[in-house]
Amino acid sequence: MEQAANPNVQWWRGAVIYQIYPRSFADSNADGVGDLNGISAHLDYVASLGVDAIWVSPFFKSPMKDFGYDVSDYRDVDPLFGNLDDFDRMLAKAHALGLKVIIDQVLSHTSDQHAWFKESRQSKTNPKADWYVWADPQADGSAPNNWLSVFGGPSWRWDTRRCQYYLHNFLYNQPDVNFHNPEVQDAVLGEIEFWLKRGVDGFRFDACNYHFHDRQLRNNPPATKRDTASVSAENPYGYQQHKYDKSQPENLAFLQRIRKLLDQYGAAMSVGEVGDDESISLMAQYTGGNDKLNMAYSFNLLTADFSAAHIRKQVEDLESQLNDGWGCWTTGNHDSVRVVSRWGKDTQHPRFAPTILAMLVSLRGSSCLYQGEELGLPEAQLTFEQLQDPYGIAMWPEFKGRDGCRTPMPWHKDQLNAGFSPTEPWLPVASTHVPLAVDAQEGKDTSTLAAYRRILHWRKTQPTLLLGDISFLQADEPVLAFTRKHAGQTLVAVFNLSEQPQTFTLPFAVDDLAGHGLEGATRTGVTLQLDAWAGWYGTAQ
Repeated sequence: MEQAANPNVQWWRGAVIYQIYPRSFADSNADGVGDLNGISAHLDYVASLGVDAIWVSPFFKSPMKDFGYDVSDYRDVDPLFGNLDDFDRMLAKAHALGLKVIIDQVLSHTSDQHAWFKESRQSKTNPKADWYVWADPQADGSAPNNWLSVFGGPSWRWDTRRCQYYLHNFLYNQPDVNFHNPEVQDAVLGEIEFWLKRGVDGFRFDACNYHFHDRQLRNNPPATKRDTASVSAENPYGYQQHKYDKSQPENLAFLQRIRKLLDQYGAAMSVGEVGDDESISLMAQYTGGNDKLNMAYSFNLLTADFSAAHIRKQVEDLESQLNDGWGCWTTGNHDSVRVVSRWGKDTQHPRFAPTILAMLVSLRGSSCLYQGEELGLPEAQLTFEQLQDPYGIAMWPEFKGRDGCRTPMPWHKDQLNAGFSPTEPWLPVASTHVPLAVDAQEGKDTSTLAAYRRILHWRKTQPTLLLGDISFLQADEPVLAFTRKHAGQTLVAVFNLSEQPQTFTLPFAVDDLAGHGLEGATRTGVTLQLDAWAGWYGTAQ
């Protein structure tokens, strides 16, 4: 087992991380589901993009009720994805290519098939009786309080063995672990260390503000403003202010314990997924003081709201509270509608995806890209009968779930299932994705894939974009303009976030920056002419 690859303990600052959803990336054994060997076989492609790390969504042993986010054994690979030897080979190849490896740790809950829960549910007196959140019914037999599940309905499930309810913030198959129990914390830290000893470079901590609950089980108050950032508008979860079922202050001390463990392994990093009504405040708390998480992962650019003002507000709100913390921005992941459809309304304009990428990786912080974004993939359209996601099945038809962004990666336009698998895949390959396959774009300078590579490789040569401070310039919609300042350089970035040409006047004299790969902008003095979805970089004189 190797140790983490990079001695630079802050390699993650300004890093670009490529998220791989294993089920849908590449199938190496013709069973219709992607796997670890499939990832290994395509790591050269990932490295060619110019990213710094891969984030691999859960591949642990699981009954797959939530497709791996319901872990039944933290220390083993599910046979669907391979085995530990396959993981070690993938890790070694990634490191040989200069890629760091981040794995997804789902700690707030386990599968109901986990050995811990199987023991806990047997009685109120067994050694693990208090390892999960159990509560007696109210006098009328109803649930202990009004808490709701993210996936709809009450977050309490009746168990006939103990004649008690257990808490599940997500599916009922995902019981919440009781972090108020010190033994649970110790056990969870042991699961993290298992992978540290194997040599992983970092962790993405799923739902990391759900670790603790209010001991008194107080009812959540009604929301004063409905949360539609982390859940769909049709979901009753947004009706509550989630004051007591998550984001408890005790979590800060536990995150400090995680950080202390990771620091023992030198370069190991941490990024926490924070979904909350007050996510910006929590992100600042969770990353402040240099003793908790290295970075916090924001949902705030995963909304349907697409405007320069929205993006500016999210960044400025975080910067105003962040202090010594560090953010991590993304415009897409395995839980959200693909950005080409969500923000671009399925536009086929060749500059849309590259400009959104350039905007994202120019913000202060690190960035996460989701597999297929580099191809400009739109959201796949599925019928109800094709859905696999329990969230989408429960919320149909107004919310179609997460399957539309999880369909298989298209590798070869002329092969069966676009080269993902010779067998019928777990989700169908979208017909709109086939013409955008990797081999259809390779070698074409005008392709979205080529533009992504140019932008990401150029960005690596710009320390100011990796580490500089950020300040926004006054600009009217739909123009987003800001500066990044570092080591005496003031870099200027301007983006037209629309299909209509725009004019923008810079407040100071500038020089053009070359080599970034963006097109559609011309400058005369301090005046920029920006074509549809154009971007421009320069430096202040």
